[in-house]
Amino acid sequence: MKITKFKEDITSEIASSFENSIAIDTEATGLQIPERDKLSLIQICDDKGNVFIIQPNKKNYKAPNLVSVLENNKIIKIGHFLRFDKNALEYFLKCKINNIFDTKIASKIVRTYTDAHGLKNLVQEFCNKSLDKRQGSSDWNKDINDLSDKQLEYAANDVIYLHRIKLELENMLLREKRMDVFKKCLNFLDTRVELDQKGFKEDIFEH
Repeated sequence: MKITKFKEDITSEIASSFENSIAIDTEATGLQIPERDKLSLIQICDDKGNVFIIQPNKKNYKAPNLVSVLENNKIIKIGHFLRFDKNALEYFLKCKINNIFDTKIASKIVRTYTDAHGLKNLVQEFCNKSLDKRQGSSDWNKDINDLSDKQLEYAANDVIYLHRIKLELENMLLREKRMDVFKKCLNFLDTRVELDQKGFKEDIFEH
């Protein structure tokens, strides 16, 4: 696994190298975005297995090259629980992310034989790998060059397997004829993120 670190933004050359799809994930100071917590890291993996970890500028969060990729409708953005990552990226980077594939939503729709839909579960089933999640509760706001190898490996593992997982879940969705309802859920995600940002964290469809 090759990991390349960037401060503030990726280069225009890297941005133009992405073609069909990228896997994305984020790390933050906590889960209460945007009320309390801030975006700390952005991880990207291309379809060749190259991982790029970006530490945004905490003063202005300007990253035009990265934003150009996130807003490119020709590139599929694969993520796990994009409700959080889409919220964080759109709020702090002031962008709009379209053309997405959420592996957590797909898993819940098609892997009805289990209630285990975490990334660790999907990596175990589809990639036969065991993820070590102990670095998840880390200080991600320290300088990127001060992050340990274990922290960088943890961050990279959150994106490195997503292309394979997407392919497997996509095949299952087609097989079970649930792709249409999955796409409708993805379309609703914009509204779900807007509700989160307005403070409606609960399930508004519950009784």
